[in-house]
Amino acid sequence: MSIAFTKLPGLDSARVLGVVEPVLVAHHVDGVELIWRTDRGGWVLELTIEQPGSTMPGSGITVDLCSEISRDLSAALDVAEVIPQRYNLEVGSPGVERSLYLQDDYRRFAGQLVKIKVTEPLAVEGSLKEQRVMRGTLAGLDEQDQVQLVTDQGPLSIARGNISTASLVFDWNRAMQQSGREKRPTGGGSKPRTNKRSM
Repeated sequence: MSIAFTKLPGLDSARVLGVVEPVLVAHHVDGVELIWRTDRGGWVLELTIEQPGSTMPGSGITVDLCSEISRDLSAALDVAEVIPQRYNLEVGSPGVERSLYLQDDYRRFAGQLVKIKVTEPLAVEGSLKEQRVMRGTLAGLDEQDQVQLVTDQGPLSIARGNISTASLVFDWNRAMQQSGREKRPTGGGSKPRTNKRSM
């Protein structure tokens, strides 16, 4: 198992990963990001996780699971002594606007809205100037490792090597439809039914 994105300036990355990855395996989760950074409170080791193969960011990642992983990982890091300074450990999900890093990400999240920034601007049909930022529905990868994107201006193919950053875009309308919530009638009308939601 590997972590999709790591940024560990000043640390021995191989040794840190050697401690982190077995903990992820033990808890049956994948690592998305492992970032060593500073904030106002000092140093932070931030780990984001997800369920293997999940197409919904954060699905199955509970507070209890994050707490268990944080406890086990903290103990393992202390024993291995791979981080010399004091730090805080943060474990959570990558969020609904999860960044995309791997080939598999572009396949797995096909059908979802994405925002892609490119290094070299692209000519987009219907636009008078080249664009560096595109939004649309991800349609996967082709055999040439080109990301397929369906935009308002039509389909686009983007070389994965030209992508600076890519992330999912949370779609409130789609979320409301998938949750099965009903809109209240406007003015008069019958009383809306109440939907029972499992806790």
